[in-house]
Amino acid sequence: MTDPLIFISRNRIKDAMLEDFRQHYLQSLQSTQTEKPGTLVQLAYVNEETAEVVIVRLFPDAAALDAQLKGADQRSKEAYRFIEPTGVEIYGTPNPFAMEMMQKVAGSGIEVRLFPRYLGGFIHVSQTQGDQAG
Repeated sequence: MTDPLIFISRNRIKDAMLEDFRQHYLQSLQSTQTEKPGTLVQLAYVNEETAEVVIVRLFPDAAALDAQLKGADQRSKEAYRFIEPTGVEIYGTPNPFAMEMMQKVAGSGIEVRLFPRYLGGFIHVSQTQGDQAG
């Protein structure tokens, strides 16, 4: 079994753009679910002040993270109308493709943190009571 990866992006919400971002994000979920089947989990959370949104993604392996990152430049440009990236965290060991992309991200001044050593754990797969629209 290959090690799972978690990809977390932290973003500042531009002034008065939360609802616009929320609509954009919810509209993008269906295509991500269809076109990126290796993305096992994608969840977004907003802080109390509605100033920051954090998006958490879970992948079964490094190849699924690579697949998610393909085309990310264009998807990011659309999202960056509403948000501004402030940081990325990766838990697990990405492939060279993802590392190259993260070097570009870090070169643009966005903090990138890597936690490559997976110690173990489990993923319990079950139905949740929540829905996509939250």
